Amino acid sequence: MNTIQSLSAFHRLLSLPEPKHPLVSVIDLSDAVFAENDVWKGFVNRFYCIALKREATGKMRYGQQHYDYDKGVLSFTAPNQIQYLDIYSMDCHGKGYLLVFHEDFLLKHPLAQAISDYGFFSYTVNEALHLSEDEENDLVEIFYKIDKECSHIDRHTQEIILSQIDLLLKYSTRFYERQFITRKSGNHDILTKFEQYLNDYYREDICQQGILTVQHAAEAMNLSPNYLSDLLRIHTGKNTQQHIHEKLIAKAKEKLSATQLSVSEIAYALGFEHSQSFSTLFRKKTNMAPLEFRTKFRFN
Repeated sequence: MNTIQSLSAFHRLLSLPEPKHPLVSVIDLSDAVFAENDVWKGFVNRFYCIALKREATGKMRYGQQHYDYDKGVLSFTAPNQIQYLDIYSMDCHGKGYLLVFHEDFLLKHPLAQAISDYGFFSYTVNEALHLSEDEENDLVEIFYKIDKECSHIDRHTQEIILSQIDLLLKYSTRFYERQFITRKSGNHDILTKFEQYLNDYYREDICQQGILTVQHAAEAMNLSPNYLSDLLRIHTGKNTQQHIHEKLIAKAKEKLSATQLSVSEIAYALGFEHSQSFSTLFRKKTNMAPLEFRTKFRFN
């Protein structure tokens, strides 16, 4: 796997002059010419990339998903994520911008920690953000400001640029929430499919499958874990883990109230290796120990 270590190396691969700032750059796609290089067949880099495609065409593979460039599309990648690019499908007349900033540019700044809260950096490319014209114009304005600031390298540069990046990420969060809501029909199908998946999972012999994880649930939905959790949170107020725990506790209550199984047997039946882990989760979610719930249920 090829590693692109610096923004300078990335610029050379796009046939561009040296970046104005060594750690952050705004690239106009209409100026870029992708060099014929084997690096595109599989690479990781050391920087974040926020790509705004405006009438750009081409195919990109990110993880196991393929994505066709389209106009008004915003996508995000974080450092050390494996990417593949088909440069022969790239349109040299494509429009758009790439904001790239090295992970070192965030050092000693609050955004270095906060950026991990933006789950869309680990969405797959088919979960990209589709922008309205007004949304696109708001983000382009931020790209322009960052590009202009790259010409001023002084003690204020990092704070000014990172404040603009932070603003861009906050706008992106708003726009993604809008997208989750406006795509009600498709999202309703996902919610229905997810609920059916949980019902089916906990209807089977769970002890043979183990505890359901967010990763496994997302794979069953053909979505990235963060995208599924964000979609569920917007529509239901609960993320994937909370939905899984809610279904698991409901199943536990059913077994405690309707069977004579011991707590250890129930824990094993629900996929837990240790009954203490089950009891801890049950108490956390119900404010009662499993046997306390069983006793209370029977007396009621």
